[in-house]
Amino acid sequence: MPHPDLNLLVTLDVLLAEGSVAHAARRLRLSPSAMSRALARLREATGDPLLVRAGRGLVPTPRALELRQHVGRIVEEAEAVLRPAEKLDLTRLTRTFTMRNSDGFVENFGPSLLARIAREAPGVRMRFVPKPDKDSTPLRDGSVDLETGVIGNTTGPEIRAQTLFRDRFVGVVRVGHPLCEGIVTAERYAAGHHVLVSRRNLDKGPIDDALEILGLQRQIATTVSGFLEALVFARAAGLIASVPERYTGHLRDGMFRFALPLALPEITISLLWHPRLDADPAHRWLRGCVRDICAENIKATGVTADGSDVF
Repeated sequence: MPHPDLNLLVTLDVLLAEGSVAHAARRLRLSPSAMSRALARLREATGDPLLVRAGRGLVPTPRALELRQHVGRIVEEAEAVLRPAEKLDLTRLTRTFTMRNSDGFVENFGPSLLARIAREAPGVRMRFVPKPDKDSTPLRDGSVDLETGVIGNTTGPEIRAQTLFRDRFVGVVRVGHPLCEGIVTAERYAAGHHVLVSRRNLDKGPIDDALEILGLQRQIATTVSGFLEALVFARAAGLIASVPERYTGHLRDGMFRFALPLALPEITISLLWHPRLDADPAHRWLRGCVRDICAENIKATGVTADGSDVF
């Protein structure tokens, strides 16, 4: 069955409003003959004459009267769909956004983000969920609106990304650990007992590769899937944790931090979202809030490590 020509809805709306082929033609800037042909097509599509001769004018049929109650609303709604979005009124916005992050984002940036949202859009609610992997399915299916992390091989090619900040991995130990004193060399660093962060439960990571180039190997005491767990073991069990400096700022409160004595590439923390939300005014506003909060809360530091496995 062929699809109906939806342009005829506009023609029908004007014809029923004017009750005249000539008047409808002038309103739509068509010739009378073109309007007559359009009326013929409408009659064929509806199976009804719609407008019939009565003296010198035209009168609507019962079917036309029935349609008149619906056509105007349909045309009005269609025109509204095709208009540019109205200016966003944050004070009246009521919406829940879901954001997926690794350990550290909520602790470091969450309070400031919520405070700004409360000031600008009190009807907006944020839902923060953990990020167990880099699978882009939650962004595709709409269960997640925004995500932060390092772009990886499993990140969908269509996913939009914007840099939030650059980071470096640092070593972290509890106060009183031997590495709190003196210069931390690669040899001293490797000689300690470490906690490895790997969401994929790997036996080694980029840090181990860098140590291997130097002929060194660190002793992994335990492997965990997140930065918070790594810092718990560093704080309570005296292990050495290697975590991103900016991303875990508040998680490291009260602990000793040192630069890793290794030459490693930088990491870039990005904001990720699905392209279907590019033009959504509320989503654009939220993306701007996240970018601003990150810029306000992060001081410029160097970057020296690769965290592709754990973001």
